[in-house]
Amino acid sequence: MSILTTKLHIPPLRSKHVLRPRLIARLSESAHRKLILVSAPAGFGKTTLVSEWVASSQRPTAWLSLDEDDNDPARFLSYLIAALQRVQPDIGQGLLPALQIPQPPPVEATLTALLNEVAEVDDPFTLVLDDYHLITAPAIDQALTFLLEHAPPPMHLVIATREDPNLPLHRLRARDQLTELRAADLHFTHAEAANFLTQAMGLRLTEQDIAALEHRTEGWIAGLQLAALSMQGVTDTTGFIQTFAGSHRFILDYLLEEVLHKQPDDVQHFLLHTSILDRLCGPLCDALLDAPTGSGQTMLESLEQANLFIIPLDAERRWYRYHHLFADLLRQRLTQLESAPAINALHLRASQWHEDNGFELEAFRHAAAGNDVDRAERLIDGKGIPLHLRGAAMTILNWLASLPEATLNAKPVLWWRHAALLLVNGQTTGVEEKLDAAEKAVQGMSPDDDTRNLIGRIAAARATLALTRYQPDVMLAQARRALDHLSANYLSTRANAHWVMGYAHFVRKDYAAARQAFSDGIALGQAGNAIFSTLLATTGLGNVQEVDNQLHPGCRDFSASPAMGRRSAAADRLRRAPGPGATELRVERPRRRADAWRTKPAPGAPVRSRD
Repeated sequence: MSILTTKLHIPPLRSKHVLRPRLIARLSESAHRKLILVSAPAGFGKTTLVSEWVASSQRPTAWLSLDEDDNDPARFLSYLIAALQRVQPDIGQGLLPALQIPQPPPVEATLTALLNEVAEVDDPFTLVLDDYHLITAPAIDQALTFLLEHAPPPMHLVIATREDPNLPLHRLRARDQLTELRAADLHFTHAEAANFLTQAMGLRLTEQDIAALEHRTEGWIAGLQLAALSMQGVTDTTGFIQTFAGSHRFILDYLLEEVLHKQPDDVQHFLLHTSILDRLCGPLCDALLDAPTGSGQTMLESLEQANLFIIPLDAERRWYRYHHLFADLLRQRLTQLESAPAINALHLRASQWHEDNGFELEAFRHAAAGNDVDRAERLIDGKGIPLHLRGAAMTILNWLASLPEATLNAKPVLWWRHAALLLVNGQTTGVEEKLDAAEKAVQGMSPDDDTRNLIGRIAAARATLALTRYQPDVMLAQARRALDHLSANYLSTRANAHWVMGYAHFVRKDYAAARQAFSDGIALGQAGNAIFSTLLATTGLGNVQEVDNQLHPGCRDFSASPAMGRRSAAADRLRRAPGPGATELRVERPRRRADAWRTKPAPGAPVRSRD
């Protein structure tokens, strides 16, 4: 999985930001506690405050800015390790490869190995998880709960979020292990509001005007900033402030409209049409707007200088994002002014740029948003490694679930993809119904090679589903059907079908047939560079050899698949009573930090489809 390094950068401070020594002192006094929670609605300066404290504390800091895609546990852990490596480069190095396989190790076991490494860090450091409100997966909450309960002394966690996370906060409070900063703590005081409006925003206001504006916004930082931007060029500021009223939601809508409409036409066009992007850089904006090279970067720097709700994501000012609320309003306004085909065209240009520059997940997301089903379906396979193996399984599943039935029936391979990806994700509910729908839709297709191969892929998925249900007869029937229909170049799927056949024969104790099926699976997997299918078939062959008391060949095959973490009884017996040639064939248990999660798979254990 490619790591987007901008997610690991500490957001830089603005040159005229308002210093908040009272809050910095509270954070510094709380550095000994396990968790600092900064929880408040949008626009209260949570990220800026934590960035200021990190800069003033001079403690090593691991920073991770979260987004919706991080709800996949393997992706979350990969980024967590990448963030920690900013503190100590070798942390979790041995765990990252295990998170990239289709069936990664249990989260708790991975965290156990990771925390053991963190405990060896000499100096105290801070781990910051920003925008945690974007995490909705219970598995991530459980992982973070485990991390908090077993956090070693060097690590102190800071969470910035718009809403309270689903963590045992009450238990941490009772143990005096929690410091909380909320909206009542974060709102600007009168002195801070005065400093912000006069120094940072450059307004000339009376003390009475400042007090009135502070009262109307209740110290809400985003509201003050929006009000200040709206007052640029207003001569009767007192009259403006007197008519300025309403709830935060209505204030935001009103002021954003006022700010947007006061911008020149070219700035409005840029803001609206780039609002579809989660992250912006100059070349991406140039491609999106079909603008001259370099104009996008110039505009981004101009927007930053104007305090127009754009946030730099790195110290070099290459990547930016819009304030979330500002982006929401821009997107809403875009849908009012542009047609759906025009917006789709923007997404497709963004998709093409991201694909050309190696950001395949972002390319997929824009293709899906642009309603280009064929392009999105092609991008799922990725270049070399499918997207679902890079932490995007839930993103793809959500897209497939959103497609109308008519679209799926017109392109039945999507029914199969949905079913196969559910199996990859460890889910069996709904798989059979989707495979039935795929098979029904196939009946209306012309009987060409694509149709036959799709029938074969459906059968291979049914065979895998039968394996999860321990149905050897169905496993054999569907695997044979898959092999009858699949073209010779579908090496990975054919290898997986042979593996399923092998385990069906193994369960039925037909070891000769199992041996042949596993051997065929190994040959196909190696020919197609299908590493995971090869490992499964190699491990299955080792099982057969162990049952046949062929200990030395079994050890050789088990040692050929270390990524499966398979420590066999055959290898153990060889250690206790080595026979002729045992010196050469002796298998040593790999000394890896990730060994804590490695377990022995039972014959016929559920498998996640390679495809």
